[in-house]
Amino acid sequence: MTVFLLLALLTSGQECQDLVKHGRDAYDRRGYADATSAFEAAAARCGATGPLLLALAQAQLLAQQVPAALDTLDRLLALNGHNVDALKVQARALYLAGRDADAERALAAAAALAPTDDEIVYDRGRMYYQQRRYGDAAAQFQRALALNPRSHKAYDNLGLASEALGDVPQAVRYYLKAIELAQRSHSQYDVVYANLADLMLKLGEYQKAFDLAAEAAERNPDDARNLFLTGKALVKMERLDISLKWLERAVALDPSYPEPRYVLAQAYRRLGRAADAERELKAFQEARARAPAVRR
Repeated sequence: MTVFLLLALLTSGQECQDLVKHGRDAYDRRGYADATSAFEAAAARCGATGPLLLALAQAQLLAQQVPAALDTLDRLLALNGHNVDALKVQARALYLAGRDADAERALAAAAALAPTDDEIVYDRGRMYYQQRRYGDAAAQFQRALALNPRSHKAYDNLGLASEALGDVPQAVRYYLKAIELAQRSHSQYDVVYANLADLMLKLGEYQKAFDLAAEAAERNPDDARNLFLTGKALVKMERLDISLKWLERAVALDPSYPEPRYVLAQAYRRLGRAADAERELKAFQEARARAPAVRR
């Protein structure tokens, strides 16, 4: 039973039901800040039940409100310290807060309660990957697939780990398997298309990169990376005028993301727009200086 179905069953009163529905609808369309506000209002007016706090924490985390998510999870785990879903979300929040050791402890606690939960194993693999422990990460993703052979995310991230380990042909096979699964039953999943597009750019397969990145952008037009990769592929294909709308949109979505600004500066310069190129190059240098070493 999903958290939202459980939440609906446990919510009484028309106002509470309306707030929960508004939050759920906003969450489904990736309006996480709006979902957060709706769930906060529901908790304040209708009582902070476990399912409602979990929904709120998930929305806060995806809205990049990490400290608030951790506070909500503390409240939830105080009610029930054996809530596996809460421990999983807490581990993700702790990781995003840069507290890797605490995140691993939360995952270990969740695994002790639910040893066959493939998401726990997958999340541990994601942490290992970001720590550049690529062999360990690959082993975790393989374990996740042994538990759930239809995990599109595990195949996608096994592709990333294989690519990092230098096995590009195997990485492509894993990405394509993830795409096959996403096409069947995960119509909003965009990340694997962007990951494979990034690899195609590295391999000089610019048309393939464009097609994949454009699919990622269609699935999730509010992700700056998707638009950046599409624009970068167009630059590589010498379609500079068309690339601008993609790159400018990527910059608007995430001004702190350095790479789109650099490629946009290149495109402006090649189009003879020297002042715009200089502005974006300066913005790129400033964004790069502020950027974390690892984008979590």
